Amino acid sequence: MKHWTQQFRTEDWVVTAVSAILLLLAALIPSWLPQIPKNLLTAASWHDTLLLYFLVLTSLAAGWLLLGKSLRGITLSLLAVFAVSLLAQLVAKIPAVAYYGFESVFFSVLFGLLIRNLFHIPAWLKPAIQSEYFIKIGVVCLGATILFSDVMKSGAVGLLQAILVVGIVWFFAYFISRRLGVDRSSAMILSSGVSICGVSACITAARVAGGDDRKLSYIVSLVLIIVVPMIYLMPWLANLVLPLLFDDPVIRQEVAGAWIGGTVDTTSGVAASSAIVSDLANQHAVIIKGAQNVLIGVVAFFIALYLSTRGERGGTAPSLHIVWEKFPKFILGFVAASLAFSLCQMNGAFHPDAAGKPLEPAVAKTLSNLFFSLAFVCVGLETRLKDIISRENRALLWSFLTAQAFNILITFLIACLLFGIVRPLWG
Repeated sequence: MKHWTQQFRTEDWVVTAVSAILLLLAALIPSWLPQIPKNLLTAASWHDTLLLYFLVLTSLAAGWLLLGKSLRGITLSLLAVFAVSLLAQLVAKIPAVAYYGFESVFFSVLFGLLIRNLFHIPAWLKPAIQSEYFIKIGVVCLGATILFSDVMKSGAVGLLQAILVVGIVWFFAYFISRRLGVDRSSAMILSSGVSICGVSACITAARVAGGDDRKLSYIVSLVLIIVVPMIYLMPWLANLVLPLLFDDPVIRQEVAGAWIGGTVDTTSGVAASSAIVSDLANQHAVIIKGAQNVLIGVVAFFIALYLSTRGERGGTAPSLHIVWEKFPKFILGFVAASLAFSLCQMNGAFHPDAAGKPLEPAVAKTLSNLFFSLAFVCVGLETRLKDIISRENRALLWSFLTAQAFNILITFLIACLLFGIVRPLWG
């Protein structure tokens, strides 16, 4: 019988421990941790870049030591992966690119795919191609950015919309995906992405549901491509339809914000799209999106719980020991990070930055983005392009488009009901 401590020497527990140290640094010395540079034109930007590389190298090496794996070759290999990831993030920060809503993970996948499919991957590059490890750290760090105060800002009406939209759209997307022949794991990833908040929800669901990283990269690419026309489509629809239903301009803006916040699949896309309508619409949209973001952990937890009770012989429910053994432990890290950072914010433990926003969650967001970008470079490096454009992915495309169309319609009805009728009656 293995010593009881051996159960903690698995990747999920190691990832949680490494992520906890990173988040502790974010909480205790946020001003010391470097930000991802916008360019490499100054000495300060190179200094931040080197610190970020050292941070990632330390995180990978510590995890590998705890797991008893060899460290041979990871320094040079990680340097190459990190360089591609940095290039993706620099491209995403170009104003003309950022204007159209493309995020760094899209370029991370793209650059990884180009390298994988145009060149031979040498042996020295392979040690740091660890998409699973990087994604899990990114998910746990993401938890620290999901603050329950975002739900409180939206009030009971905003929370009710978030729950209704996520619940209804998730089950519809899952149903239509399965009917079109999409496998269970991919259907769960797609449903989470459409119903909650795009990339982050896709990544979290993928690590819980055990989906194929090639299909994950395809779904993420769909999210990031479709969001671009939606940034401009949603304000146009709001300005076209809502004046026919509501005379009060304030109500129209609130409904527009709630509609956009519940349908556009990335937080940056929500901010850009709702700003086209008005400042009031922008405020409501961002709050609604924040309320939906909080549900990432809830959905991931129940997916994990459901899958943990499946697949046992005899058709009987497995024991609690089996459920615990199969449950992805890093999701507990995600939930714990969200709870800890939310409680700290409520107790006034976070110091604001120059813009008045809490500094620590912003640092955690930087860490999450950094590790997600690294992970998707690795996903691209592991994927052949013909796998992405294969016939089987057509079902994913039609499932996504159908689910997104349903999302636009059902969120419109819920936003009109709650923010156009219920909220004004409550005063």
